[in-house]
Amino acid sequence: MIAGGGYGSEGNNNARAARLPWILREFVSENEDLTQNASQGSINQQIFSLIPARFLPEQPEPPLFYVGSIIRSALSGFRSMSIRIGVGMGLGSPMPVEQYWRLVQLCEALEIDSIWHSDQLLRPSLEPIAMLAALATATKSLRFGMNAVVVSHRDPLIIAKECATIDYLAPGRLLPVFGVGDAADPAWKATGRSPNGRGKRSNEAIALIRRLLSEDDVTFHGEFFRYENVSIAPRPARHIPIWIGGESEAAIQRTAAFGDGWLGGLTAPKTAGVVIARIKAALRNFDRQIDEDHFGVVVPFRVGGMDDPEVVSFRNAINARRRETAETPVIAAGDQAAVVNVFRQYIEAGISKFVALPLGSDPQDTQAQIQRLAEEVCPMVESTK
Repeated sequence: MIAGGGYGSEGNNNARAARLPWILREFVSENEDLTQNASQGSINQQIFSLIPARFLPEQPEPPLFYVGSIIRSALSGFRSMSIRIGVGMGLGSPMPVEQYWRLVQLCEALEIDSIWHSDQLLRPSLEPIAMLAALATATKSLRFGMNAVVVSHRDPLIIAKECATIDYLAPGRLLPVFGVGDAADPAWKATGRSPNGRGKRSNEAIALIRRLLSEDDVTFHGEFFRYENVSIAPRPARHIPIWIGGESEAAIQRTAAFGDGWLGGLTAPKTAGVVIARIKAALRNFDRQIDEDHFGVVVPFRVGGMDDPEVVSFRNAINARRRETAETPVIAAGDQAAVVNVFRQYIEAGISKFVALPLGSDPQDTQAQIQRLAEEVCPMVESTK
C-alpha cells in the first residue's frame, strides 16, 4: 500500500477513536492548564467537559474512564516523546565509497539524527557492525544503528566486545538493534546450519550481551552458551539501550524480556500500534518498562510522485520477496504533505523513531532525497507533539 491520504472518515467511530491520542496532544498543547491536572491522575468530569465534541467518537459516547486513560496516555506522550528520523543507508548494492562518505557528510551537515545499516550477509551489502565502527571515527555528532543485526548468526561475546569498542570510539552514539532472522534466510543453508532453535539461541545471546556490557564478571549456563567468569574491557561508561526487532509473538515477548526499545521493519501503522500495545501488555509479566519514545519502524520514502519509477521498483522488489501472508508495506511517497502524513499516521500509532529509506535512482538522486527529507519532512514531523 502506498499511503498518502487522510486519517479516515470523520463519521467512523473506530477511526475517530484511533485519532484521539494524536488529537488530544494538539488540544493539550493549546490548553496547558490541563497538563497539571492530568499529571495528578485525576481525570474528572470537568476535564472531560473541556474537550470539544469534535475530538471524541460519535454516539454512543465512550465511558469516562476510557477517555481518561487516553488523555493520560496522550499527555504522557506530549510531555516526553522525542520524535526523530534517521536515514537507512543499506538499501541495495553499495555505492562507490567516495559517494557514500559524501552522503554521510551531508547527513551530518543537515543534522540528520542517525544513519542505519541493515544485516544481509549473503546479499550485496556492507556488514553493519563494521560500518558503525567506521562511522564512529568519521563523524562527530551523528548517531548510528544496526537494522537489525541477526544475533543468531553471531557470537554474543564478540558482539558485546564490538559494541563496547564502538561506544568507546563514539560515546553515546551507538544504537544496537538485534533480531532473530528469517528461517528462509539463505545463510542458514549456505553455512550448513539449521534455523531451528534460533529464537531460544537469540534470547540467550541477547541476555549475555546485556550482562557483558554492564557486569564485571559473567557466568551463564544455558542451552546454547556456557560462560564462566567472562568479562570485557573497557566496558561502556553508560547503559547502551538494546532494541529488538520483529513482530511475531516471540519477538514481542523477547522485547518485553530483554529490550529497551522495539524497531519494526516495513510495518504498517495499524500493525505497529497493535505490536506496541502487545509489548506493553507483555512488559507487565516481566515487571519492566520501556520508555514511551522507544518504539520505531522503517519507512521507505520518496518526495516526488507516488508512481515514480523508484517507488514502483521498490514495491515490486518487496512484493517479490514477501510471503503471501505478509502485509503490503507502506511507502511514504508523494508530495511533502503526503510524505509527512504517513509519518504522522505512525506517530498516532505510538511510533516516535524512524529509519527512513530514501528511494533514489542513483547516488545523486539519493542525496537529493535525503536533502528533501531534512528540509521538508523532518521539521514537520520532528516538531510533532
